[in-house]
Amino acid sequence: MVAINDNFQKLPGSYLFSEIAKRVAAYKESNPSAKIIRMGIGDVTLPLCDAVIKAMHKAVDEMADPSTFHGYGPEQGYKFLIDTIIKNDFEPRGVCLESDEIFISDGAKSDTGNIGDILGLGNVVAVTDPVYPVYVDTNVMAGRAGELLADGRWSRIVYLPCTAKNSFVPELPKQKVDVIYLCFPNNPTGTTLTKTQLTEWVKYALANDALILFDAAYEAFIQEDDVPHSIYEIDGAKQCAIEFRSFSKTAGFTGTRCGFTVIPKDVTAVGMNGEKVQLNRLWNRRQCTKFNGTAYVIQRAAEAVYSEEGKMQVKDTIDYYMTNAKIIRNGLEAAGYTVFGGKNSPYVWAKTPDGMDSWTFFDYLLKEKNIVATPGVGFGVSGEGYIRFSALGDKDATIEAMKRLG
Repeated sequence: MVAINDNFQKLPGSYLFSEIAKRVAAYKESNPSAKIIRMGIGDVTLPLCDAVIKAMHKAVDEMADPSTFHGYGPEQGYKFLIDTIIKNDFEPRGVCLESDEIFISDGAKSDTGNIGDILGLGNVVAVTDPVYPVYVDTNVMAGRAGELLADGRWSRIVYLPCTAKNSFVPELPKQKVDVIYLCFPNNPTGTTLTKTQLTEWVKYALANDALILFDAAYEAFIQEDDVPHSIYEIDGAKQCAIEFRSFSKTAGFTGTRCGFTVIPKDVTAVGMNGEKVQLNRLWNRRQCTKFNGTAYVIQRAAEAVYSEEGKMQVKDTIDYYMTNAKIIRNGLEAAGYTVFGGKNSPYVWAKTPDGMDSWTFFDYLLKEKNIVATPGVGFGVSGEGYIRFSALGDKDATIEAMKRLG
């Protein structure tokens, strides 16, 4: 008889956003005339910008010509895109990277979930709480999380609460940890760390031989000067951190799929014999075995994001969503809610009213206001009593939602 990976049996019955979709679908079936405004899942609504579309069309035409057709590409990504990323995303911030330290992929979700393939099961993992569910769930799948406790946490994962009590700035671990997941600007809270605050994490990692997995998927939304766009702006980070990036929210690639992971060659971990091993080499081996590379057409589209035309158009898109975030913040505050985030991120994090739990407030918004948001507890125990609103929707719908809550 074939045996399964029993770690999957430990997971909740469905992924957070699948559960939300089920509840919304059930309500919609019973109330077909309801005009639901969706502010839950962080999916974009504006189309791909013109520069990207033009680049895709050109690349498609190349695929139709035997002289310019592209078959299998390099698993690590095409050099034209990698070099463009380095020139535009890192060099202006004083970060020097080599082309073989960047790996193009189909998105940050895949890479943050798959990075555990090259890390030992004995590592102690730390996550901020609340947290993007992928970090925790993939460690459960791998067998690194231990057992599910009565409070909803996992026995072998170290949780670092981020709430209003500590201004959403997690404390450094009080116990020895090996792998630390950080996401800033943060999903779900929309809050950030300053350069000084992030520097403390790099110092901790260097002093404790820990690895930081830094999810910078929302860096393009940063508006304030003292918030770093890349962890590599911090001295020493190239010795202790892996960074994940995404074109999904930045340029509307949620349905197009492209991102990249940065693994400097100075980042090492220890093998069974005590020898230090480059994680860059292990990830390259993993990708060459399990991944056939991101499509040529998609990589040309991503390259166009960095063209002069593309930069202007993407900025317009970011500005549109950040205007939505301001509308949400102002609307919720006017209605008496306590809100956080939304200044350097497309997510606004709000306290539920009157001590209401997250799922009860979710149901209230859905049934009484026909608004879909994301219950904070779905991101972890410390998310209880909060709810997340996404600013990635239509502006008119965002205005209408705030009117309903006013």
